[in-house]
Formats: sequence, C-alpha cells, structure tokens
Amino acid sequence: FFWKGLKTGTTLQGELKAAIEKDFGSIEKFQEEFEKAAATRFGSGWAWLVKKGDKLAVVSTANQDSPLMGEAISGASGYPIVGLDVWEHAYYLKYQNKRPDYIKAFWNVVNWDEAAARFANAK
Repeated sequence: FFWKGLKTGTTLQGELKAAIEKDFGSIEKFQEEFEKAAATRFGSGWAWLVKKGDKLAVVSTANQDSPLMGEAISGASGYPIVGLDVWEHAYYLKYQNKRPDYIKAFWNVVNWDEAAARFANAK
C-alpha cells in the first residue's frame, strides 16, 4: 500500500480533488489536518486519508494498525486512500528527529493517480 502510494510528478485532480475540497473546505485545510494527524501521532504509526461512508476523513493509527481493522481494534475506520508512515525508520536517516519536515516533504511524492484509483474503488 505505502510504496504504491509514492510517485513524483502526479497531480491531485478530478473527483478526488473535488471531494477533498468539499469535505475539508480546501486542499490547504486538508493538508493541515493530515499534517497535524501525522505530527501528533505519539510514537510509531500512520496518518491516513480515508473514505468513511460518503465523506473523506483524516485519521491516525498506532504502530502497524490500519483503518481497515476497524474502530474496535485500531481506533479508526474507513477505506484508505492515502497513508503516511510516521515510524522513525521511515524518515530518520534523512530527517533525523525532524518529523514535521518529513511530513511536509511527503506532498512532493504522493502518487495522486494511485490515490484517485483507490478513491474510485471506495465508491
């Protein structure tokens, strides 16, 4: 899931972009909420953009948990569209303890084509 979600040179567009703007108010507000979820995840875990019912939401999970595991197990639910690994092993060699820098850089490598396909499959 994670590696397929990374690719340079793709653009957020189409139905996914429209849904993000509808559910978060703007792309910038979505990114702020996603970055906050990633930065405030204590210890190891993930930040996610998920489809829950007919809306998009940002959630985070601890350790290796996924929203697919459901609320009772992971504390979050939804169909994953975008996921960011915030375990230290994902960023420490390049960013050391600067998790916020790693999170900001993530937007340069999100594979929006893959995210759009996941969004379409979630319908």
